[in-house]
Amino acid sequence: PRIYPTQQTARSASGGMLNIAGEIYCPVTVKGVTQEGVIFVTERPSLDLLGLDWLEKLKLMDRPISMICNNVSTMKIEEKSIGEELMERHKMVFSDGLGECTKFQATLTLRQGSKPVFRPKRPVPYAAIPVVEQELERLQKLGVIEPVNFSEWAAPIVVVKKTNGNVRLCADYSTGLNEALEAHQYPLPLPEDLFAKLNGGKLFAKLDLSDAYLQIPVADECKDLLTINTHKGLFRYNRLPFGVKTAPSIFQQVMDTMLQDLSGAAAYLDDIIIMGVDRMDLEKELDQVLSRIAEYGFRLRAEKCNFCMQSVRYLGFIIDKDGRRPDPENTQAVKAMPRPTDVPTLRSFLGLLSHYAAFIPDLHRLRAPLNNLLAKNVKWDWSGSCQTAFEKIKKLLVSDLLLTHYDPSLPIVVASDASNYGIGAIISHIMPDGSEKAISHAARSLTTTERNYSQIEKEALSIIFAVKKFHKMIFGRQFTLLTDHKPLLAIFGSKKGIPVYTANRLQRWGTTLLGYDFKIKYQPTTDFGQADALSRLIGPQTNQEDTLVAAVEAEAEVYRVLEDAVDALPVTFKAIKEATEDDKTLREVRRYLLTKWPNRRSQGEMLQYFRRRDSLMVVDSCVMFGDRIVVPKTLRQKVLNQFHSGHPGINRMKSLARSYAYWPTMDQDIETRCRNCSLCLQAAKCPKRCEPQKWKTPNGPWERVHADFAGPVRGKMFLVIVDALTKWPQVYAMSSCTASETINKLTELFSYFGVPETLVTDNGSQFASESFKHFCRMSGITHVRSPPYHPQSNGQAERFVDTFKRALLKGGEEEQNQVIIKFLTTYRTTPNPSVPEGKSPAEAMFGRRIRTMFDVMLPRKAKNDHSLNETIRSFNVGDRVIIKSYLGRNRWEPGVIERRIGNVLYRVRGAFGTWIRHINQIHRDKMTLNNVDRQTRLPLEIIAASPMTGTTMDTHNHWVPRKSTRLKKPVIKLQVNPSKKSYFLKGGRCWVCSEKPSQQAQSATEINRIYCVQSECR
Repeated sequence: PRIYPTQQTARSASGGMLNIAGEIYCPVTVKGVTQEGVIFVTERPSLDLLGLDWLEKLKLMDRPISMICNNVSTMKIEEKSIGEELMERHKMVFSDGLGECTKFQATLTLRQGSKPVFRPKRPVPYAAIPVVEQELERLQKLGVIEPVNFSEWAAPIVVVKKTNGNVRLCADYSTGLNEALEAHQYPLPLPEDLFAKLNGGKLFAKLDLSDAYLQIPVADECKDLLTINTHKGLFRYNRLPFGVKTAPSIFQQVMDTMLQDLSGAAAYLDDIIIMGVDRMDLEKELDQVLSRIAEYGFRLRAEKCNFCMQSVRYLGFIIDKDGRRPDPENTQAVKAMPRPTDVPTLRSFLGLLSHYAAFIPDLHRLRAPLNNLLAKNVKWDWSGSCQTAFEKIKKLLVSDLLLTHYDPSLPIVVASDASNYGIGAIISHIMPDGSEKAISHAARSLTTTERNYSQIEKEALSIIFAVKKFHKMIFGRQFTLLTDHKPLLAIFGSKKGIPVYTANRLQRWGTTLLGYDFKIKYQPTTDFGQADALSRLIGPQTNQEDTLVAAVEAEAEVYRVLEDAVDALPVTFKAIKEATEDDKTLREVRRYLLTKWPNRRSQGEMLQYFRRRDSLMVVDSCVMFGDRIVVPKTLRQKVLNQFHSGHPGINRMKSLARSYAYWPTMDQDIETRCRNCSLCLQAAKCPKRCEPQKWKTPNGPWERVHADFAGPVRGKMFLVIVDALTKWPQVYAMSSCTASETINKLTELFSYFGVPETLVTDNGSQFASESFKHFCRMSGITHVRSPPYHPQSNGQAERFVDTFKRALLKGGEEEQNQVIIKFLTTYRTTPNPSVPEGKSPAEAMFGRRIRTMFDVMLPRKAKNDHSLNETIRSFNVGDRVIIKSYLGRNRWEPGVIERRIGNVLYRVRGAFGTWIRHINQIHRDKMTLNNVDRQTRLPLEIIAASPMTGTTMDTHNHWVPRKSTRLKKPVIKLQVNPSKKSYFLKGGRCWVCSEKPSQQAQSATEINRIYCVQSECR
């Protein structure tokens, strides 16, 4: 239809201005109902809103329109003119793109002793990879992130798909960084300070920054802390991202600094409120604030700015020309609470009352009429006394006795609960005395779609409802979040981040909570009356657009994911929906999701669904597992055939299927489908090589040897044998490679080193012949042959063959035998790291180092002919010794050392001349020690007659006279009695100094020895 010009102006549900391009008149058909009317066309392609008239005409809503979205109404002329003038005057502030603060950089401080936390990347669905990469590229172009190669810190990202097909990337810093960060010591402003600034205002404006935190740059030294881990690698933030614990305080400090000298403006987090006493004053204040915003480099989101309002809601109060007053919405949920209609709802109401019992005097009397209805065998009868008690109790619940105003200095507790038809929430303060007082209550009914949520999704929805409802009071502050549904602790409270396969709605809600600093705690339902009653007793609904629009958008995103999943399958959404209705198992799963899972142990396929119950959800009567559709049994084969249409491998087919579909046995079915595909089998590659299996290490040398042929090299073939343990190589040049010649060479080799226990070869004809088998059998050798076309099994020989061939090629023109000899010598004597203890093959083979030409370069180590424990003997010139005499009969003769010759030879003067003797032929004279064999003593007359000097006798040419020719002297008997005069030999001299002893000299105890009186000689 034709678009006609229009003067219509409007605001969206969020309060932002809509640019109306024109209007059309056409019929509209929805669910079989057709109506005609005017439709306004906007410039935003993703905006599809129906006005009040259309909703009423088409009968689309089953309850008041205010439950779904805000009314699109005409703007006031005054507000329109102020907004247009200011936006024209400050075009840069309202321009597209991302601003950047030029006056401030965010810094992050780690706690003392904090250790880096590096979290692995989260898997990205196969179908979402292109859009995720586009978003990463977009953020890079904006300068928000940049790639890095290394970081000690890394947080995973959560990917959420938008209704327009794009994605939103959220960094999950709750996995480690937030715990390690020191709190930013800058307080959020007190409500009294804000109200004091706005006091006296009659007109108000509210400004909203576009992607507020991302407009704050981060200091270079802190950027690595903000690293995210993606499937494309590591990226770090250059701007302050949403989800960092200290971001709200940092941003508040920037806002306060920017507006510190502007009396008519106040900032609370990302909202800036400006007041004026009249239109001109408001416009002046707005102009100053916008100029300051431009100076700092920030940009605003025009559609979310309100330029002229009569009043504003802030922190539980309404501010207008009359001042501030408590917001009636704080108590509306309790005031509008309908009376209980049965025992369960009455118990919930009394549970709320019991939570505040400490503040209510005479409570037992007040609730007595209501208690009577809980008695057994009592028929339900809501009497006048019950109604009176009910109304009195409600007044008490909203009185100052049980309520308190918001105070940032007090601890905050947020509790939420869900029933089958409503959700409720309450925000409270923990007072200094430890008691709990409510700040505000909130409740709403569930939409038709929301009533089909599983119980865990309803409970999670109540939490999202609470944090959005009380956003201004809790954002940027730590608070405690209470729930009576324990599974939510693992999803929203895990230090490892949001579980990968969390149900789609829960994952989206989880990203909402990433920006809040909270600790989630479980409280049993029996002690959870403060929130339970609000979720069950819900009165007439007021305008709830601030939470419901977001819920509708989230639901639209979920349906978009469902559509994407189904579009990729060869079946229609209608077919899946019908097949789900016919699938008994999925019908039960859907029923359990919408009600409650049984406590009894499930069996078979139902057990797999039970284990994943927190990741399942129901969307339009279909069951989804995360972002994937659960395929009914009757359609699985068709879906498998479609996934295998391009004949991908098992892993690729699994990756593709896991992006869109799920059923418990999907992986096994994919493997079976691929393995049974004849076309895939024909084109299959060789199987993946297994890990090489090592040979068992031999117990000793030459236990197992490997043999192979090398060549031809320069026209020759060589037989190569390598010992498995010592790596000792043996090479034989072969005149022919027949089996008989091979046997001859091996026989020769085995004669040197013995017969090995095992011989490993390939499948050459020589080794496979009958004669070779006979040779091995007769020699007692176990012959092992490697598989055909698999030389790796005989790797010992194969590796040496390669080394040997390259050595021959390096030899150049040198004679081949010389090259082989040099190579083998070097190889055998070189330490080998694969040999035990890193020894050389020769040393490992023979247990010793063999001598090579290189040993001549080393200094020779003197070898002593004595044991290590024996003291090395030596003599000095003049020492009295006894030497071995070879004149006639062998006996020992006395002598004196004349000179030392070398290390072990001495020239000794004896009775018959001078001899050269080896040290082994010399003993030190020990006659003074009474332990010398008397048979070695010399006659005294010989000693006395021996001249002191004599000719030197050459030990080699000295003639030894025969016994018959030697002169014999008469034996002189020795007097052994000292009292006899003959005790002293006449003419005798001292044995040591050769001096004649005096008359006072005495003999030593040793016979035949005379000493003078000098102490040195004795």
